[in-house]
Order: sequence, then structure tokens, then C-alpha cells
Amino acid sequence: MNWRWIPNAITVSRVLAALPLFWLLKTQQYEPAFWLAVAAALTDALDGIIAKGFGWQSWLGGVLDPIADKLLLAACFIGLWLHPLPTWLVALVLGRDLVILAGALAWWRLVGSFTPEPSGISKATTLVQLMLVAMVLALLAHHPVAADWIPPVVLATGAVTLVSGLDYVVRYGAKARRHLGNK
Repeated sequence: MNWRWIPNAITVSRVLAALPLFWLLKTQQYEPAFWLAVAAALTDALDGIIAKGFGWQSWLGGVLDPIADKLLLAACFIGLWLHPLPTWLVALVLGRDLVILAGALAWWRLVGSFTPEPSGISKATTLVQLMLVAMVLALLAHHPVAADWIPPVVLATGAVTLVSGLDYVVRYGAKARRHLGNK
């Protein structure tokens, strides 16, 4: 039997978790939202460990994994909007992701298919965004967390998200110009 589908199935479970997570946040059910987010984070690590450990990486997994991350983070940022995340941060996070999506679609249309290559700053952005969401969810679910740290993490999240978005535009814009210039 071929088990190569397992990492992608785990990733799809994360995609499917985005809507219930959003609903839990909007209905202010923070304790189950916290645990669903924890489960999603653990499955994110698990699918990567399995895929890399057994050499089961695939193009589909490479595309689905960041989509799952984006959907879960978007569900959290929208679900926590105004309580307690500020509008400017939610707009920045969602705007960056929309710019990346629009750029990927434009690349696909003008240049062709590609393999996503997240940069170090992009990975750091995801980590900081996850850290902020985890802190806020833990606080709202009445788990121990240093509430004084949330405002500086909000600012750090905004800064790294902005830098990451600019990095994507500059890096992929330059690649597209080079590629289209060679035709």
C-alpha cells in the first residue's frame, strides 16, 4: 500500500479546520479555539516531519502547506479583529497575503508554473504571526501569558509583515523581469 498521501491528507485537515476555528473565534469560544489552533500547529509540524522523514514531499504538498497556513492565520486574524487585534494589523496581514496571491497568479499567467520558495523573512513572518495569535488565544482562553508582551509583538508582527511583503514584491518582480526579458 502507498502511504505517500498521508502528509497531504494532514495538510487538508488544516485547510478544513480554518472555518470551524473562525466560527469559534467569532462566537467567542476561546478555549476550544485555542485547542483547535494548537492541534492545527501540531499537525503542521507532523505533516512536515512525515513528508521529509519518508521522502514523501510533493508539489501538491508544497502548494497546500502554505495555503493551509494562510487560511488558518487569516481565520485567526479576522476572528480576532478588534478584539484585541487592531484594524491596521489585520489589514496589513491580509493585504500582504493578497499581494502574494495576486503576484503568484500573475506569475502563473505571464511566466508559467513555479515552485514556491519562501524566504527567511517570510518564514520569520509566519512564526511571528503564529506567536501573536498563540499569545492572544492563550490570553482569551485564560491560560497563563504575559499580556504586557502583546503590544510589542503586535508592532513586531506589523514590521516583519511589511518587510516580508516588500521582499516578495521586489524578489519576484526582479525574477519576472529577468525571465520575461530572456524571451
